[in-house]
Amino acid sequence: MAETHVQSVVLSGTKRNVGDDFGSDDFIMTKKSAALKMWNDDPVEALASARHEFGEHGGVNMSIEASATFTVMEPETMRRMFSGELGPDRDFFIYSRHFNPTVLNLSRQMAALEGTEAAYCTASGMSAISSVLMQLCSSGENVVASPCLYGGTHALLTHFLPRACNITTTFVDVRDLDKVKDAIVEGKTKVLYVEAMSNPTLTVANIPELSRIAHDKGVMLVVDNTFAPMVISPARLGADVVVHSISKYISGGADIIAGAICGPASLIKSMMDLHQGPLMILGPTMNAKVAFELSERIPHLGLRMKEHCHRALVYATRMKKLGLKVIYPGLEEHPQHTLLKSMANREYGFGGILCVDMETEERANRLMHHLQNYTEFGFMAVSLGYYETLMSCSGSSTSSEMNAEEKELAGISPGLVRMSIGYSGSLEQRWSQFEKALARIQDGKNCS
Repeated sequence: MAETHVQSVVLSGTKRNVGDDFGSDDFIMTKKSAALKMWNDDPVEALASARHEFGEHGGVNMSIEASATFTVMEPETMRRMFSGELGPDRDFFIYSRHFNPTVLNLSRQMAALEGTEAAYCTASGMSAISSVLMQLCSSGENVVASPCLYGGTHALLTHFLPRACNITTTFVDVRDLDKVKDAIVEGKTKVLYVEAMSNPTLTVANIPELSRIAHDKGVMLVVDNTFAPMVISPARLGADVVVHSISKYISGGADIIAGAICGPASLIKSMMDLHQGPLMILGPTMNAKVAFELSERIPHLGLRMKEHCHRALVYATRMKKLGLKVIYPGLEEHPQHTLLKSMANREYGFGGILCVDMETEERANRLMHHLQNYTEFGFMAVSLGYYETLMSCSGSSTSSEMNAEEKELAGISPGLVRMSIGYSGSLEQRWSQFEKALARIQDGKNCS
């Protein structure tokens, strides 16, 4: 498999004069990770190569730079910073809405994780998605997208962008590659947008083939990898841009809202432009204290994902044996199981989310009610990536922005229960709780 190179910049943490010798050996040594690093097949190894700095007083954790604004040592420096001549890559910071050293550290980790040249971390996943689309598309241009997307993204594409920006979207089943080709209008379509694993139906995108089609047509492939960090590396498979809601698996605590854009350094730089960049002008700024917390959690992500995925596979296999209608890409009968195996990073499994189709909303609600309130298997809540199992009926929650026709086109059943499988307690303890709740439903009992 071909390897690509990733550039990772570590800040020296030292305020410099403009006249400093930026070519000196001393400067090169202080920025010892500025050399090109090799991206390999294992995202954990890539993360380990993106070491953060020591803290201000030599602590093993980096310091938090909580300043909103930054000083300069010479008057001329500020002009050069605003002209773009001096920037964060050379330890010069203007204002934290533009870039902050602590947020830059997290961005460097995200770039390493996804194998891209650069990354920028934002205040939410939706701010990351909307900023990318507004950067890549102008008025009168078009996006081709999967019809099965997170409800907020679907609403952005269906309602907000056409009204506010005159950017339209053509929805097409991305499993049908011929339809994707036909939907792309050369000169007008600028983005092909998919989720690596669709929310909530867990359809797996054929990223290598979609990348080939997009590039043949001169279009950028943008992939939302929120459902599959560590499991899939879209940029290594040909995606141009990878976006995340890092509120989910990467945070892991259901206590932080954050997003990330991973892609070419030229794109990130253009999005930070002082005059036209949406990251600067619209201000989807991440707080430095949030960035610090997230940077402390990413090193554990590989371990957490392995357990999420392991339990999801075990439960999906057992649920299938009980006669339930289970959707999980790790099951051999899943339509894209072989495709996912061909794309997935080794040892990280097939994702931590499974769906149980109870066919009707009433049956879905009964199952979730018993699982939460009778056996304590998990919580009825939206989102994913938490250490407890989270359950929601997608059609009436995270996909409620879609109308009935749109949900049918996306394959979202009224009784589809999405489960983000947690890792608290023991596997057998939680499975016993699931069985007891299911038995109670099948016996026709209520939870009293």
